[in-house]
Amino acid sequence: MAAIGVVGLVRGLYVARWCARLGIRVTALCDTDAKRVAAAARAFPGARTTSRWSNLLAPEAGLDGVLLAHDFDRHAEAAVAFLGRGIHVLSETAACTTEREGRALVAAAGRSAASYSFAENYVAHAHVRAIGELVRAGAIGAPQLVESDYVHAASPEDVAALIGDPAHWRGRIPPTAYCTHALSPVLDVTGAWPVEVSAVPVTAQERPGAVVLTVRLSDGALALTRQTFLQGEPDSHWHWFSVRGSRGLAESVRAAGERSWNVRVRRDAWAAPKTAAGQQGAHEEELTPPVLRIGDGRAAGPLRVPRHDEGTAVIVDAFRACMEEGAAPRVGVRQAVAASLVGTAAAVSLRNHGRAVAVPDVRAWN
Repeated sequence: MAAIGVVGLVRGLYVARWCARLGIRVTALCDTDAKRVAAAARAFPGARTTSRWSNLLAPEAGLDGVLLAHDFDRHAEAAVAFLGRGIHVLSETAACTTEREGRALVAAAGRSAASYSFAENYVAHAHVRAIGELVRAGAIGAPQLVESDYVHAASPEDVAALIGDPAHWRGRIPPTAYCTHALSPVLDVTGAWPVEVSAVPVTAQERPGAVVLTVRLSDGALALTRQTFLQGEPDSHWHWFSVRGSRGLAESVRAAGERSWNVRVRRDAWAAPKTAAGQQGAHEEELTPPVLRIGDGRAAGPLRVPRHDEGTAVIVDAFRACMEEGAAPRVGVRQAVAASLVGTAAAVSLRNHGRAVAVPDVRAWN
């Protein structure tokens, strides 16, 4: 069984519990907050604890991998350092915040015997997986317009407390930076890369709580993403997703509860298959993704994963396979850097009243 350290014990503790369920040993815990470390140590007795991630680089730490779940804008330096020691990296939320960091990260991953994985759970949620299967099967034709919302219905007071506090990472990053949960499913399902981005604020505030990004993709399609603080958050883990193809539409259902994970498929009359009687009309159906089960190595058999946790479970199990089987990352370093740099380019666009800004072509980097 692979052994990992966890850096950042808010989101990191949640992911660490899934690591343990899926056969990964959590042997080291790191956070600058002593109370968080103490609470996590109760959940993982015997794990080494520290307040500095650099202490986990030492050979005596005995790590096969590390989960980086600390501040949003501080992952690149740690990821490069761990890759340099041959330690597999699973990085949560943002790969980098500048092109310089992105280039250093891609180069480090290329040199390392270890792998870099992006902990982008939104590519693996039930509705995104189902729409991806439809797109890859050609069921709705070539993607033309893709929409993706990642929104939180927080109160004005809660939003102000988060983005107005410079001590919190949300207060340091530009409003476009946290685009990865909305954008990564777009790139994953289409297989395309971002070419340029325009960003506009939803409100006229100096620091808007929400922005809309218009992203031109390498296959010619257009993507619209909306994030972060807007009312009407979807029950499907704060995410709604839609792909309009050349022959139809597939989108997550706008409904409450379990149906929010379902997918609506629509083909208009000209593109719908003819019936047995030779008639042709618009075709519409609602698909329910199958329940996810992941083998956990126990005698009890495969583990049934709750809908809300499916994306995280898929990403964690893929990381286990990277460490133990040499498998390829579910979301690799170039995809991670490309998605993250859309947020960086979009910040420039936002300052320039929505002017389109080119996104670096990560595919061309050595």
